[in-house]
Amino acid sequence: MKNENDSQAGSVQIEFYTDPLCCWSWAFEPQWRRLRYEFAGSIKWRYRMGGLIPNWDQYSDPMNIVNKPLQMGPLWMEAKYTSGMPMQDKIWFTDPPASSFPACIAVKAASLQSAMAAEHYLRRVREAVMLHGHNIAKWEVLLRVAEELSGNSPELLNYEDFKRDAGGAEAKKAFEEDLQKVRLHNISRFPTLTINKPDQPGVIIVGYRPYDALVAALKQVAPELEPVQQATDAESYRRFWPDATDREVQEVLGQEQQIPVHTSAESKPGTKSA
Repeated sequence: MKNENDSQAGSVQIEFYTDPLCCWSWAFEPQWRRLRYEFAGSIKWRYRMGGLIPNWDQYSDPMNIVNKPLQMGPLWMEAKYTSGMPMQDKIWFTDPPASSFPACIAVKAASLQSAMAAEHYLRRVREAVMLHGHNIAKWEVLLRVAEELSGNSPELLNYEDFKRDAGGAEAKKAFEEDLQKVRLHNISRFPTLTINKPDQPGVIIVGYRPYDALVAALKQVAPELEPVQQATDAESYRRFWPDATDREVQEVLGQEQQIPVHTSAESKPGTKSA
């Protein structure tokens, strides 16, 4: 995977407010990855951890009528069938995460090594919960993800440094700075993207959106931008994103998403918070 992150050149700056436990951020990965592929070199980005669930005593989502773990499962199921992205929604019945704060802090710990390390670690943490149903509120899970990433890519993430930083003050401070940005900009739904050029007005895109809406927001800020590459086959796209899901490949190739039969009421996309 190639990554134009916030330390590299790019004419458009994107701040991506998200959370490792946010199902709609995971649902949005096909569109977000396609944008970074097609406009590679023209955009740079930075992730901000939103702190979705401090704990269940302090969490409430009146829009979706969610204030306890069991109510999160149906929301994840809706995101799964709306987007076509695989999700282990049963985790909310079998081993519900108590908080998203540990995963947010862990991502910031990875970011202390590099933006690329944070990018890869965030993806692996999402995969751990969304694809494999692992409880990422548990530090042993977060450490195992880091250990596996370090084992596969030692040049990317040093496990001992991560383990030290994950329990240190600097990662917690970096997470608190992200939370301050969330409060400052009154961001209450994830994903939220702010898109702008330096010293120019920008635009905000909130929630799960189709790719055309994402490109339209980008063009509103930088109408001169054009795609620099387009995928013509799954193999070439997976060389760029080796861990791409089938749905992510379908998105970039313009194929109709293939999702299981949904027997309950039809789901509708929207700006969800989890």
